[in-house]
Amino acid sequence: MCSQTNFQAYVLRQEEQEVRGSVENISIDQLPEGDVTVRVLYSGVNYKDGLASIPEGKIVRRYPFIPGIDLAGTVVESSHPGYKEGDDVLCTGYELGVSHEGGFSQYARVKGDWLVPLPQGLSPREAMAIGTAGFTAALSIEALLRNGLQQNQGPVLVTGATGGVGSFAVSILSQLGYRVTASTGKSSQADWLKKLGADEVISREETESVSKGAIAAERWAAVVDPVGGSQLSSLLKSVQYGGGIAVSGMTGGGAFDTTVFPFILRGINLLGIDSVYCPMVYRRSVWSRLADEWKPTAVLQEGIREYGLTDLPDVLNTILQGGAVGRSVISL
Repeated sequence: MCSQTNFQAYVLRQEEQEVRGSVENISIDQLPEGDVTVRVLYSGVNYKDGLASIPEGKIVRRYPFIPGIDLAGTVVESSHPGYKEGDDVLCTGYELGVSHEGGFSQYARVKGDWLVPLPQGLSPREAMAIGTAGFTAALSIEALLRNGLQQNQGPVLVTGATGGVGSFAVSILSQLGYRVTASTGKSSQADWLKKLGADEVISREETESVSKGAIAAERWAAVVDPVGGSQLSSLLKSVQYGGGIAVSGMTGGGAFDTTVFPFILRGINLLGIDSVYCPMVYRRSVWSRLADEWKPTAVLQEGIREYGLTDLPDVLNTILQGGAVGRSVISL
């Protein structure tokens, strides 16, 4: 049973037209309904968490609210048949940190159906270093493999490569033996990306400067794209016959212009990646891979920064300004 009555959490409050966040002492009875209570050890920081911290992000619908779309920790109380006190678990996606109080809290109460048993081979810190970002990268790669991606087909492009999804995609693809080209707007991080496994680093502008025609020269065997936006139009033109683009984000915008020609002349597949409501059987399978043969060792060694709850305003602002490199975790 959970004997803790008061603890710390990062709480967002709306003040007129602004949203402000701060560390507050709250009580266990302020947590939302759920059949499992978790002592949170670590939470990851994602772009979606940054959006949750500003009213124009349109993530949070009510205040006060505890954000944080990822958490990992230990069960302290459960009425769910699948979990008992002492179980190590993680949670990403569903309504966590969106409409249900999230992981930037020393305790969280959630639905047991949202939880994944912490796979053997991952510590809670490593699980949150991977978090939604690494899980999304793994889902993207899994989709491209199902689409027929082979190691001998040529380079795989990863856009937004210094970000969370991008950096994990570079690391995992490299471990699996693929030739990886990393695209980034941060040229100063080229050496770091090569440490993660990138064979080549190119500028963001190079991925956008493609023929103005309906189709361009075949260049990429496949693309992992967490950026979206206008550059997606150019990417579609330059993927090899039968290749795929796994799209998981919209940091570059939510809209793009294209024609049917890449699809009907080259059989290109645009693969949508959803990490929020991914079915649990599939979710557990991918997390097991991330704890084993897909464990992104290079990122875990090179790209993790650890902070406390009081550091969150600066960390969230950095991610919103596009200054984040690698992954940030919050120690609870």
